[in-house]
Amino acid sequence: MFPIVRLIKDLMVARRMPALPLTETHVSHHICWPWDLDIWLELNNGRAMTLYDLGRSMNAQRVGLISAIAKQRWGMTMAGSTVRFRRRIRGFERFEMRSRAVCWDERFIYLEQSMWKRNGECASHVMFRAAVTDAKGIVPPERVLGAMGQAETVSPPMPEWIAAWVAADTARPWPPMQDSLA
Repeated sequence: MFPIVRLIKDLMVARRMPALPLTETHVSHHICWPWDLDIWLELNNGRAMTLYDLGRSMNAQRVGLISAIAKQRWGMTMAGSTVRFRRRIRGFERFEMRSRAVCWDERFIYLEQSMWKRNGECASHVMFRAAVTDAKGIVPPERVLGAMGQAETVSPPMPEWIAAWVAADTARPWPPMQDSLA
């Protein structure tokens, strides 16, 4: 079940925080609750992705994306992700999440997030490809940034590791081959 109470609390907290430039890092703090655990008593990988949703929502609030989407009656969707899990987060463990927009191209905004343990170790790292949508399809990021009041709509250079992921994902067959699912 989606943690709607956590989302509401986080958005209220983010609303009281100062505005954040688009590519700056939003830092939030979280606790791994018992309902976030898998059978090995560590943060469930699916729940980790849901918690990343919370961090992105807070970041979107601070950079002005949520109000722009609401005013324009747009939607937002995740169009791809890649995640790397490296350290366990156990029950009741506190951790820090870092969220930021890295760059964008003509269709997508690329977001980077990570979870950090209190000892300074990175537990996981994820990159999302996000799209803002309207009734006609994907809204170009340049238009989204304009609606957000961003003066600069030119993307920072795309890091090589993100460009490599984009290229690899472009080469992936879609729709998947029927016989590959058997």
